[in-house]
Amino acid sequence: MNVLTTEEKLEHFQSFCMEDARNRSAKMLDEYMSALEQTFAEHQEDAKRHAQMQLQSETEKIEREINKKLSIEQINIKRTLGHKNDELKDKLLVEVKDMLEHYMDTPEYQKLLESQVAYAKKVAGDEELIIYMDPVDEDKVRRIAFHQNMNIKVSEYSFMGGTRAVIPSKNILIDNSFQAKLEEVKQNFKFDFGGKIHG
Repeated sequence: MNVLTTEEKLEHFQSFCMEDARNRSAKMLDEYMSALEQTFAEHQEDAKRHAQMQLQSETEKIEREINKKLSIEQINIKRTLGHKNDELKDKLLVEVKDMLEHYMDTPEYQKLLESQVAYAKKVAGDEELIIYMDPVDEDKVRRIAFHQNMNIKVSEYSFMGGTRAVIPSKNILIDNSFQAKLEEVKQNFKFDFGGKIHG
């Protein structure tokens, strides 16, 4: 049996202690590195989640801004279209009035007046009937009254041509004035941007 000297024993003890310290140190370092890696992975996940939430929040904010701007632009476009529609409608009605004035100088207009009076007579039957014609048509009143065997009055107010008939007993107004027709067209008129006109 080999007997170790004190110095050898010390060396052996020192060597054992150093090996043990190295092993424990390596184990602690591994555990520390593992903990660091786990913390880093968790930090990465948190950072990704945060980035995704921020991205989603910014995307929603941008979408809201875009929608807001689109809504404002749509309102502006509708307003512009409305103004343009009114402008075109007014121009068109001026042209229609001009065409009506020319039409009122034609024999067809005389026939229209006679047919309106005849229609009013038919509706009235045996009831009292008052026919009014526009002051501009005063020169036509006598001839139409004679043809229709009717008493026709010239209105105090202009209604742009045509006739108005009143059946007092039935509270009926038959308004065939051009003014009424134009008002009706003006109320119901709209442009169809597919190229059609409604009115």
